Amino acid sequence: MPELKFSARYLAVLCKLLHDCIMSATRDEIHKQPDAWLKAAAAATQYVSSLPRPGETVAVVGCGTSWFMAQAYARIREAAGEGWTDAIAASEMPHRNYDRVLAITRSGTTTEVLDLVHRMRGQVPTLAITSDLSTPIVAAADETIDLSFAGEESVVQTVFATACLSLLRASLGWNPAEVAQAARSALAQQLPAALTCADQWTFLGYDWSVGLAEEAALKMREACLAWTEAYPAMEYRHGPISIAQPGRAVWCLGRAPDGLAEQVAATGADFVQYDEDPQVSLVRVHQLALVVAARKGIDPDHPRNLTRSVVLS
Repeated sequence: MPELKFSARYLAVLCKLLHDCIMSATRDEIHKQPDAWLKAAAAATQYVSSLPRPGETVAVVGCGTSWFMAQAYARIREAAGEGWTDAIAASEMPHRNYDRVLAITRSGTTTEVLDLVHRMRGQVPTLAITSDLSTPIVAAADETIDLSFAGEESVVQTVFATACLSLLRASLGWNPAEVAQAARSALAQQLPAALTCADQWTFLGYDWSVGLAEEAALKMREACLAWTEAYPAMEYRHGPISIAQPGRAVWCLGRAPDGLAEQVAATGADFVQYDEDPQVSLVRVHQLALVVAARKGIDPDHPRNLTRSVVLS
């Protein structure tokens, strides 16, 4: 009966992996997001005088996930007619005049962000959004927004990033109540097998959801070492569609261009799209990352080669 023993051992290992995934800090933080969005929206009213003012030119800077949230906010702010807004990786700040610099930094210790804010001090008003008021960013920036209620243990960012985006969206008049409820419903649903069993994922975005598509791809790479790509939806047909084939998934966060779903289907790949706020779809991607991590035997709480903050000597 050696075959039966192997099967029992395999099931035991699988059960442990699933249990570890379910009990992970990353999972807990993913499920905190809807409540954090409501708190963030309330906090937006507290920080009205600190946040970018209508008509100001603003540089929103960050690294990794924070940069992708900056991209989303920049498009939303400009679409709202609030002023010219650039989203910039903190290491790539151009020589350009801005009325305000807004830095997003969960840890408050990221070297590139700190260096940039220090350089801007005294030249341009600087505002930092962080989850830890005991870190150097507080002394470096002129003003600070405290999102410690969205603080995280995990290396992989989820709740801080979307809480930050929620605060910024709320500062432009967005009410998160319905979206938060939709996210709770999404967290209670199972993902389709076409997503959980795919061997490659491409995420597409339109307008402000391009940043969320980039973030979705990053989450899958970080949490489960997945092969993922991300593009503006209209760019997908300019080359990237060449890798679409059966067993792969193309997920559009937000509006899809006319005809794209049919073109993807013709390749044999699965086209996925939910009729919902793209921020809710990002939460579904967080779920997907956990499921795929469990399937591959990866601990999402300890991602390979990563730390909570990049601090350079």
